[in-house]
Amino acid sequence: MKKILMPAILLLIVSGFYVGNTVLAEYVEKEAVKVPLEAYLKGHETGKPEYMQKAFHTDGKLMFIRDGNYTTIEFKDYIGRMNGQPAKDEANRKRYIESVDISGNAAVGKIVLDYPNARFVDYMSLLKIDGEWKIVNKTFNVEPKNSSD
Repeated sequence: MKKILMPAILLLIVSGFYVGNTVLAEYVEKEAVKVPLEAYLKGHETGKPEYMQKAFHTDGKLMFIRDGNYTTIEFKDYIGRMNGQPAKDEANRKRYIESVDISGNAAVGKIVLDYPNARFVDYMSLLKIDGEWKIVNKTFNVEPKNSSD
């Protein structure tokens, strides 16, 4: 019995260590992916472009549909629109990271911006570049809200 029990216990310990390390590594990586996503949210909250510059890679685009047409904006132009001030209705705005999915050095983050007049759903494509996660593309949908909401 002892001959069977000891290898089984050892296997459980080693397996637990491996699983524990894997879970920890996944958690750490997910938190690292959230860093640029949280900087993006802080940029919206404050209106300060430096947060967006931390979030976005220097080369990338926003891609969306406007009036039925495919539209793009370069990150530098998007960030250039930031005025350094929070929106006047900032107290009524909610933002959060809904999900993060990681595969190796690529990830996707889903962000919700719930504003008084519209709800945005952003899909951020991220890559781990030189050990740091950066948003490399953003697609989004906007749903206007009725003024009675």
